[in-house]
Amino acid sequence: MTSDFKPEEFLRNLTRRPGVYRMLDSQGTVIYVGKARNLKHRVSSYFGSKAHHPKTQALMQHTGQVEITVTRTEEEALLLEYNLIKEHKPRFNVLLRDDKSYPYIHVTTQQDFPRFEFHRGARKGPGQYFGPYPNAGAVRQTLSELQKLFQVRQCDDSFFSNRSRPCLQHQIKRCSAPCVNLVEEERYRQDVEHAMLFLRGKNDAVIQGLAKRMDQASADHEYERAARYRDQIAVLKRIQTQQSVSGAGAINADALAVIEKGGIFCVGMILIRAGRILGGRNFFPKTAPGTSAVEVTGAFLVQHYFSQDAPAEILVSEEPEDSELLAGALSARSNRKVDIRHRVRGQRRHWLEMATSNAHEAIAMRLASSASRREQLEQLADVLGLDEVPSRIECFDISHTGGEETVASCVVFGPDGPVKSDYRRFNIRDVNSGDDYAAIAQAVTRRYTRLKKGEAPLPDLVLIDGGKGQVGASRAALMELQLGDLALAGIAKGPGRRPGRETIYKGGNNARLKLAPDTPAMHLIQQIRDEAHRFAISGHRHRRSKARKSSVLETINGLGPKRRRELLRHFGGLQGIRRAGIDDLVQVPGVSRILAEKIYDRFHGGAAVDS
Repeated sequence: MTSDFKPEEFLRNLTRRPGVYRMLDSQGTVIYVGKARNLKHRVSSYFGSKAHHPKTQALMQHTGQVEITVTRTEEEALLLEYNLIKEHKPRFNVLLRDDKSYPYIHVTTQQDFPRFEFHRGARKGPGQYFGPYPNAGAVRQTLSELQKLFQVRQCDDSFFSNRSRPCLQHQIKRCSAPCVNLVEEERYRQDVEHAMLFLRGKNDAVIQGLAKRMDQASADHEYERAARYRDQIAVLKRIQTQQSVSGAGAINADALAVIEKGGIFCVGMILIRAGRILGGRNFFPKTAPGTSAVEVTGAFLVQHYFSQDAPAEILVSEEPEDSELLAGALSARSNRKVDIRHRVRGQRRHWLEMATSNAHEAIAMRLASSASRREQLEQLADVLGLDEVPSRIECFDISHTGGEETVASCVVFGPDGPVKSDYRRFNIRDVNSGDDYAAIAQAVTRRYTRLKKGEAPLPDLVLIDGGKGQVGASRAALMELQLGDLALAGIAKGPGRRPGRETIYKGGNNARLKLAPDTPAMHLIQQIRDEAHRFAISGHRHRRSKARKSSVLETINGLGPKRRRELLRHFGGLQGIRRAGIDDLVQVPGVSRILAEKIYDRFHGGAAVDS
């Protein structure tokens, strides 16, 4: 205690009204914030002779002073406690990482051809919002399902209004191309209505509507369209079977399980909207030694749901203190009733068990992964302003020799390091020699066209080995694929190509960042970039070696074995052919002037002649 703080005198004059108390150390730093229905009763308990919990003993050893703020109600005290914890981040309180808001799907219903788009932030604009979803990956997966089922557009308005022909999404049957009037407005509106019913979990209504459209198409002898509706119904029934929950169609709930292992707490969350599981999310709050699961649950409910919308039901594995007070405060903030439920049965119990299982797995993975890797990923998220710590990063690089035999690489990193089974190479074709911008755009397009078809999950972050130009080309390719919301960054080499002097370009606004060479985030970026470079070079060398084992004459269309033999016999080898002019080549039996021009162009860097 500080010399001027006298506990007996302080407690003697302390009010019995509700409020918030703050424990400060000898330096005046806030180390703990708590609320109380009765300040005198609650604060006095810290100074009594009764044996305290080890955590409380540690707190009191560091406490030099106590300050209070009186409030009118206990709910006001709860809100003030939340704000003070957020401001001071006291070391003895349970602290959540300051994650960004949850993502939603926004439907621009005010437009003639509504767009389905990824949305994060305030929901004040026109249209309808669906969610929240646990993370960006869950939104992208749902948007992908919508495109497959209903072929609704996801492109931005400028892209939509400037089309003169269908984009790649129409070619891969992910959009009905309303931009070029390949679908009537009424029919597109029906697809939009069905897509929104699907998002609300009303699959039965969607199936009934599609069945009517299928019957009408059959009656009109439009059998191809009827087959499309039939396939949509089959996919919907399969999804419904996977997600069906008897009697759960109207339930909006979050299931929270709190697990502790090795001194680490994990809060596993499962989000359920309209009886449909949207996905899961795991939180690792910062806690002081001796913190209980009940404490973590209560702190999570306040810190999380005071900054996010609470669902109608919150299912918890541990019942928090002041459960009724918390439910009342959340109801007031949400302008509707919010229940916090502990002892649940049936489907709700199944959801809690699912959250518990996910939390166990997450905490086991965290204990197995190195602290340095976690620090690298968390710092990278902060540096690039990502909404979430990335769990899947993909990096592209280009390798060639003088523009020939160009190969692009894509390497994948997860929380445990390289995911080599997901590495891919792309032999770049049909681009001008040495055009790295076109090469990287082709690689990005080919990679994410496959991923949109379900080959692998989409990444949380895309890295490009290159500067502003390569990042711009990659951004344009992602926009064409309607994946403009993917986080994108480029790594440009520094002066002298010396490690640690790289410049980072953020894909959204081309902002330039300089990181200190010894930061964990820079070490991770360099590791991923170097692996992409290694993988690209090895692919290029293999392709170049393979090309050199075959004669250049074999790559010329129209030049068969017999003519090749005649050429080699006539000129004495490849060097003689290389020195020959078109008129010389025409002298060889079987070689026309058109073929001679092809041979000459192939040896002298003319236009490409082989497909």
